[in-house]
Amino acid sequence: MTQMNINEVKNFLPHRYPFLLIDRVIDIEIGKRLTAIKNISFNEPQFTGHFPSQPIMPGVLIIEALAQATGILAFKSEVGRPQEGQIYMLVGVDNARFKRMVEPGDQLKLEVEVMTVKRGIWKFKGTAYVDDKVVTSAELMCTQKASD
Repeated sequence: MTQMNINEVKNFLPHRYPFLLIDRVIDIEIGKRLTAIKNISFNEPQFTGHFPSQPIMPGVLIIEALAQATGILAFKSEVGRPQEGQIYMLVGVDNARFKRMVEPGDQLKLEVEVMTVKRGIWKFKGTAYVDDKVVTSAELMCTQKASD
């Protein structure tokens, strides 16, 4: 399977509204890379306060969307599908850069690529695009944790 709809995405991420930030996975190469989509809608809760006169998606939420994409790729690459209580936790963000604003009506394309896996720590290169223009890039690290 190289694509995942929202119902399949929900099988891999514990997040739910308003914090599920992946709408669709459009391409996966197991153990290597993943491309996902997040549609940005004006009725999302962050826009009531960030900023009312010029709504923009907070950079931290773009990083979170990239982190959610890494979790899906790590699960699919390592165990195929999460077991009850298994989650991937974001443990580090390096070299984050924000190049452009993301506004309601945009479609955020999220690309994550495995850089290394050492002692259970996954390191990814993540890039977010709108209309093929880079809006955010970062290196993200995650590791698997059984939830309590």
